[in-house]
Amino acid sequence: MKILNWFFVILGILGLIAVRVLEDRLFYDPFLNYFHEVNKSLHFPDFEWGKLIAGHLLRFFLNLIFSCIIIQFWFNNKRWTIQGAILIVIVFVITFPIYLYCVSGRFEMGQLFSFYMRRFVIQPLILLLIIPMFYYRKHILEQKGER
Repeated sequence: MKILNWFFVILGILGLIAVRVLEDRLFYDPFLNYFHEVNKSLHFPDFEWGKLIAGHLLRFFLNLIFSCIIIQFWFNNKRWTIQGAILIVIVFVITFPIYLYCVSGRFEMGQLFSFYMRRFVIQPLILLLIIPMFYYRKHILEQKGER
């Protein structure tokens, strides 16, 4: 059973990598090139709000699914998977409107701030905090003899 769990963890990681590698083909995001080549003279790209929001929501849901697969098969605990999903959703619900506000203001709040808000929207960064947190929790519970 352990081998099957690791297979799904690796599958989840490969899914997250695929979302990142194929981002320019799967999602509408006119700011990909903008942030890759940020400089003062770069033209703020034209975009469509509906497509931008839909593209980010699709990417979020794919990242959420792959993140939940990783959490579930790493820890084999449905409660923790649900808690992880809720944490990821909370971070998205907080950062997505901030990022959209930055876009509406043409990144006047600062390109670096906007860049990092975008990172929290499009990348599953919170997973890098959830895995160690749950691993520590598992370690503490094993020391107490619980599960």
